[in-house]
Amino acid sequence: MNAAYPVSIEGDLDPNLSRWLWLVKLLLAIPHYIALLFLGIAFVVLTVVAFFAILFTGKYPKGIFYFNVGVLRWTWRVGFYTIDAFGTDKYPPFSLNADDYPASFDVEYPDRLSRRLVLVKWLLAIPHYIVVSIFDGGFGVNSGLKSVLVFFAAITLLFTGRYPVSIFDLVMGFNRWAFRVLAYVSLMRDEYPPFRLNP
Repeated sequence: MNAAYPVSIEGDLDPNLSRWLWLVKLLLAIPHYIALLFLGIAFVVLTVVAFFAILFTGKYPKGIFYFNVGVLRWTWRVGFYTIDAFGTDKYPPFSLNADDYPASFDVEYPDRLSRRLVLVKWLLAIPHYIVVSIFDGGFGVNSGLKSVLVFFAAITLLFTGRYPVSIFDLVMGFNRWAFRVLAYVSLMRDEYPPFRLNP
């Protein structure tokens, strides 16, 4: 049995999804995308600060860590609501924390991090970049396998009123893989991400 990776990403598929709401979710999520643009800039700047803190002290500053995890959590909730899964009709909260939302993300805080590994994590993750680019389409374009599956699930939902559970499970695996890699290259953990879709 595989050991649990210290990055968890979950999502509960809503059994009563609207047949048509997915058609407008991207428009409804525009306020979130604006907020995430600014949060993303802060995330990048604070990750650079964390890089130097880890390089000199071997520790990821707790305040920065929990803020950055919150940004990724918010990003995942919006993605789960929209094009990363269309898994719920519940509108995402404008918050870095939300325990009652059907999509969750968390990273265990590391007591110590390697001061040398921080220099090469981005390089070590190249095999993962290749796999994730196949899932997501790469280059920031939603044209990968995950997008095709989510679109197919949405069309099925439109005509049958049901989201295929097998597609949802596969899409969740793709998202899980991508977010584990993102947490790793964002310096949050030293454990190399596993090459698997399951938790």
